[in-house]
Amino acid sequence: QVQLVESGGGLVQAGGSLRLSCAASGTIFRGNDMDWYRQAPGKQRDMVATITNGGSTHYADSVKGRFTISRDNAKNTVFLQMNNLKPEDTAVYYCRAFANNRSYWGQGTQVTVSS
Repeated sequence: QVQLVESGGGLVQAGGSLRLSCAASGTIFRGNDMDWYRQAPGKQRDMVATITNGGSTHYADSVKGRFTISRDNAKNTVFLQMNNLKPEDTAVYYCRAFANNRSYWGQGTQVTVSS
């Protein structure tokens, strides 16, 4: 069964840190780029960070210098280390894989940053 399962969200004060994990089925993880997106209430879902199969990364301007995406290819897992969190980072965070000419999404994990 193809699936993506996120974990690691929670409530944190501004300036704090969280580490999100996304465990993926091997069929959609291996050889493919992996992304983190987020969606705040009433807003569209936006890309936060991308990592290629080779390990190259790209970040949204709003998170550069604070967030780090990484992957463990042996465990089919992608991570998002989030430091110096701000209230505007509050959102549901989703893991995405693009494979077989389609997107696969996880169920999302809530991140709430209090001021």
